[in-house]
Formats: sequence, structure tokens, C-alpha cells
Amino acid sequence: MTRTEPPPIPGQRIRARGATVNASGRFETERREGFADDWDLPEEDRLLQTEVRLERPRSALTFQNSPDLPFDRSINPYRGCEHGCVYCYARPTHAYLNLSPGLDFETRLIARPGIAEVLARELARTSYKVAPIAIGTNTDPYQPIEATHRLMRQILAVLADHRHPVWITTRGSLIERDIDILAPMAAEGLAAVSISITTLDRGLARKMEPRAPSPTRRLAMIRALSAAGIPVRVQVSPLIPGLTDHEMEAILTAAKEAGARHATSIPLRLRWKSPVCSRTGSRQRCRGGRARSWAGSESFMVAATTTPPLAKG
Repeated sequence: MTRTEPPPIPGQRIRARGATVNASGRFETERREGFADDWDLPEEDRLLQTEVRLERPRSALTFQNSPDLPFDRSINPYRGCEHGCVYCYARPTHAYLNLSPGLDFETRLIARPGIAEVLARELARTSYKVAPIAIGTNTDPYQPIEATHRLMRQILAVLADHRHPVWITTRGSLIERDIDILAPMAAEGLAAVSISITTLDRGLARKMEPRAPSPTRRLAMIRALSAAGIPVRVQVSPLIPGLTDHEMEAILTAAKEAGARHATSIPLRLRWKSPVCSRTGSRQRCRGGRARSWAGSESFMVAATTTPPLAKG
């Protein structure tokens, strides 16, 4: 009799996912595990599918005052991210929803329809003071489900109507759909975009970021946005020691040739209960790093951990 390893979710098989575990969230009182029953019987597992639930938001803007971040407010139209980047620092936030930072984070997603209307009400308050809004600082606003829900396009329409500055971080090619909104905003100094590129190695990217656009496609995104007059920053993030750090200059050079004006790099940060930390089992190995500036190669510019300059609206 041949013993096989049980799937992380019993009865379901995984394809093109970053995580290979589905450990219980940190606030759960129970722990669930799949196990092999040792019966040598043929079983047909179902392919694990992405499911999307809807949440009616009570607020759109999230405020914070961390001295380590160059913005004080952000918007998250989605919870969880189908890109499935195995290193994602946002994975542990799924535990607040009683879901796993593992496979649940990339397969059990939450969309927030109506968030644009809520944002419009918040911006209209007499007490509101304008400052750039960061979008994409937690999960990617242009992940695949945006094609169906179109929440980012609705949010951008509200920001454009209010002439409000916005800074977007993404690796999703759907941002090209919204160039018609972003380009006029950028012409007024109201919009800037950061595109994250971790590696130029297509095979490695496929393993680390299974449902994100390829590195070549992301360079094409930089090219398209820059051609439309939208300021683009390349984020070489996360920079993974011993795995991708040797690509720094190659990525910066390729990004500059594609039209990027600025660059930032953030070292790998493994948070407790991320899939990688779950494998190592060591909290000490998963303590976070800090954002840092890098001097670019001679063919590029000096990188900084600040957002591109935006108008105050």
C-alpha cells in the first residue's frame, strides 16, 4: 500500500496557488488538518476554486500614523488577493476574518461593493483634509476579480471628480484599463503608480507569484502608463536575499528603459503565520524588516522610500 500526503484542504487539489498549507488563523480555538486514512482507494479531488463574498463597507478610508509609512490614509476595495504571492505580508490579516493566511487568503476573497459611494460621502465632509490616498498597500486592487467587480474604476471616478491625489501600488495589468481616468489626473499632478517587480526570471516569478502577470508583462505596463504621461515608480519588492537580490540592477535598468522615473526596494518581510513562517516554525526568522533606500546603478536613479510628489487637490 502506498501512502500519499493528504491535501491541505481534504477533497480538493491545488493548481497555481502560492500557499501549500491552510493553517488555522491565529485567533482560532480549533485547528483543522487533512489526514490520510490509509485506504488505498481511488479518489477524485475537486480543483480548489476562488470564491468571492460581498461586504457592505461602512467606511472607505483607513487612517494610520506610523512614522515608517509615507502616507496616512489608504483604501482597500478587496480583502485577500488571488495573485497568491507566497511571501505577501498581508496574509496574516485574513486571520481577523477567521480565515487562514494560507490558501484561504488567495481563494476566499471579499469584495466591497458600494465603497465608491461611501468614499464620496467621506470626501464631502467639511472636516475632511486632503492628502494623497494610497491604494494597494495591503492587497492588490487590480487582482483578477477586479475585472468583474470594477471597484477600482468606480473609486478612481470619485477621486477624479473630487480632484483628489492618489498613489496606486499594483502588479495587475487591469490598471491599463483605467488609463483614461489616470492620465488626465496625472496631467494635474494628482496620480502616480508603483509597479512591483520581484524578479525578471519568469519561472521563479511563476512559483512565487502564481497568478500575477509575468515580469515581461509588468514592464509592458510601465511602458503603457509612462507613454500616457502617468508617473511610474518601480518597486523591487520584496528583495529576497540569496534569491533575487542579484537582479537589482537588471530590474532597475529594464524598468528605466520601460519609462519608470523612480525606484524603491523593500527587503523581504516574513510575518508570523505566513505560509513560509508556518513551514519554518520559527518566530525569530519571521520578524519584519524595514523599508530602505537604495542607490541605483549608474544607468538609473537613486531610489527613495517616498511617494512621487502629488498635488494637494
